[in-house]
Amino acid sequence: MYLLGEQSAPVDALINRLQSLPARWLEGLAPCGPAFEPEISDDLMEQLPHDQLFLLTEGVIHGYIGGRALFYSQEGDLIGLQQGDAWADCRLRSDGPLRLLPYRRTDLFQHLYAEPGRAEQWLEYLLGQMALLAHAVAELKPREFRSTNGFKRVASGEVLIQQGDAADHVFVIIDGHAEAFVDGHKVGDVPKDEIFGAMAVFTGEPRNATVIAREPSTVMLIPGEQFLSMTRNNPKIAHSLIESMARRIGQLNQQITQLSAIKAAR
Repeated sequence: MYLLGEQSAPVDALINRLQSLPARWLEGLAPCGPAFEPEISDDLMEQLPHDQLFLLTEGVIHGYIGGRALFYSQEGDLIGLQQGDAWADCRLRSDGPLRLLPYRRTDLFQHLYAEPGRAEQWLEYLLGQMALLAHAVAELKPREFRSTNGFKRVASGEVLIQQGDAADHVFVIIDGHAEAFVDGHKVGDVPKDEIFGAMAVFTGEPRNATVIAREPSTVMLIPGEQFLSMTRNNPKIAHSLIESMARRIGQLNQQITQLSAIKAAR
């Protein structure tokens, strides 16, 4: 199995090691029939008997999972393992001539487990294939950013942000509740899952509010530069931040309206 796209050196080394294994454990086991040369197909598995596995000796097979091209197989690969409900979303496609040597599943497994060395190579092969798929999924999945400082547990009354300080981190309340103050006056609440401290990171100005934990809380700290990169690459984070800021502005506007009403009443 080869993964699509450019691979790291460890992944390339793993691919090369796995590629040599099937032919080694098939030594001494005769194919159960003549070489099979299937027609070009968008669903190769439909043409392959389910009670057999195949050693690919010529051609290229493209593998898709969830409709997305993920890997391809070349000479030396074992074909037919991707069967059953767990692989219902997997499709094998061929767009050129293939040559496959068939081996009956039961005969192949008896051959593998008849000798401990072959059984170990078989296990190495299966685990290696899993590792390759994990690498492929990791490359396709958008990269997430996590704080290099990690998580911090704070007590009730602890200051998370001090007004006037330099802004080097953004915070997220993972569990708990906090309150925001400007010049000693409460201006809002910071509930669970709220992103706070981002405005000063964006502007580069000192903190414009103090944030104090209202109860024992768990906070995630994200370095400022990392957070800025995250918002550029992850629209969901940017959307969540805009919602948070809009909610905060709404709270401030409401408080300004209330204060104006009190002053007018005097």
